[in-house]
Amino acid sequence: MRFAFSEEQEELREVVRLLLDRRGGPAVGEPEEVAEGFDREVWSQLAEQVGAHSLGIPEEFGGGGFSLLETLIVVEELGRRLSDIPFLSSAVLAAEALLATGNTEACGRLLPGIASGETIAALAWAEPDDGWRTSGFSTTATGERLTGRKVHVLDGAQADVLLVLATRDGEPALFETDAAAAVATTPLDLTRRMAEVHLDDAPARPVGTLPVQRLVDVATAAVAAESVGAAQRWLHETVEYTKMRTQFGRPIGSFQALKHRLADCYVAVESARSLSYAASWAVSTRDERAGELAAMAKSACTEAYYAIAAEGVQLHGGIGITWEHEAHLHLKRAHSATQLFGTPSAHRATLLSA
Repeated sequence: MRFAFSEEQEELREVVRLLLDRRGGPAVGEPEEVAEGFDREVWSQLAEQVGAHSLGIPEEFGGGGFSLLETLIVVEELGRRLSDIPFLSSAVLAAEALLATGNTEACGRLLPGIASGETIAALAWAEPDDGWRTSGFSTTATGERLTGRKVHVLDGAQADVLLVLATRDGEPALFETDAAAAVATTPLDLTRRMAEVHLDDAPARPVGTLPVQRLVDVATAAVAAESVGAAQRWLHETVEYTKMRTQFGRPIGSFQALKHRLADCYVAVESARSLSYAASWAVSTRDERAGELAAMAKSACTEAYYAIAAEGVQLHGGIGITWEHEAHLHLKRAHSATQLFGTPSAHRATLLSA
């Protein structure tokens, strides 16, 4: 089988890339100098000029009626520029969670705002010591009240709507609650905002039960796509820098040992890209291999990105360990990507036990 993107999908990629390239790379500087918000101009342009937020949302709910595959193309391009906009949390995770419940009333009420970019939604999933479980959440629902604690909530403090995974009558269910419950935390990755949510008999609106494994597949495929985009661009930037940085009167990129290291990085990112595209296709078509391919892609893509991020810091030399350069942002984004939605070793263990 030969997999290839359609002409329209490639045009989507090009449009998003041009838009992001005009805005430049991520904000750099010491943590206290980097703004706590996100680039709202990029957020608005993607929504209004490209319709990116609506791609994976059905037309009946105000979306573009395309597929998750197009959405993940956008995710890859956002990863390429280390964008800090809450696209993954809102247009991917929250939107997919709502659709997975099958609750047409909730979808009709919340998805149009997400599709237009007017509403930012966040999914409160992980719990202390338990990570991203698929069932048995410590956060519980009694009637229309929630009690529990959620951590690593992507863009929780920036959200307008907070969706919470909790246990109700022994089953995983989704609830809508006040986003004011989310409190920003200080993340390792300055380009990825996170929050904690403390719920103490908090009022909430039930949305419905849902297959959480679907969320796992979508989330891991999305992080894989994001990592591939970031790894590709960072490898390119590193190669270009080795052509300019000189030692012993020669560009360091001319040394055979460094050529071998960069060639290994190239092979790693291209191999990871193949797995990422396979996972994106599988989750968007709900193929029976979606879970397996998403787990494989998450493991391979995040580990490849981490290796390339580390090599990039070394090959950039002294400037690579300064706040004023984006090298440290790649290393931190790569580290956070390996942890999000399960570590590579955890996913490999799941694959071995299947």
